[in-house]
Amino acid sequence: MTGQLPWRPTRRRLTDTLVAAVAPVAACGLALGGLSLWTAYGNAGTPASIKVTDGRMFAPTGSTPDTAAYFRIANSGGAPDRLLKVTTAGTGDRGPTLSRHVMTSSNTASDRTVSSVGVPAGTSLAMSPASLGVIVPVRKGGWRTGDLVAFTLHFERGGAVKTLAVVVRPGQDRG
Repeated sequence: MTGQLPWRPTRRRLTDTLVAAVAPVAACGLALGGLSLWTAYGNAGTPASIKVTDGRMFAPTGSTPDTAAYFRIANSGGAPDRLLKVTTAGTGDRGPTLSRHVMTSSNTASDRTVSSVGVPAGTSLAMSPASLGVIVPVRKGGWRTGDLVAFTLHFERGGAVKTLAVVVRPGQDRG
């Protein structure tokens, strides 16, 4: 040895080491505690849970080629989902399409076809003539008030959800 003193722990070295070790351990403990609470309240890992209710479809009037259907979609799960398409039997080659009712800058209304609609986690989406709806081609012979029409709503995560819509006169509440 050439005159060097052996390494000795000093109070300052021990304090610096302890502080350096406690910071990441405390951060990990805090993160683990937060994730544990998140999981305990059922928010972690719960998939989208879709329920479709209140289906109604307007009875076709006159010689109009299309009518509209509306549903209430509830997502009680912890993950968002997306409505991709709606299908029903008996409408021929043209199937139902999703449509959003919008007001333009010149105060006129128009309906625009949309490819899909998001359904955020923990919320519900109520379709209506003033917002979102399903444009349905009128089948040969049409439908009458009170008829039940089977629909399948296809979701990105929730899969296919089958439901019924009752045919009502436009402006008539389902009651």
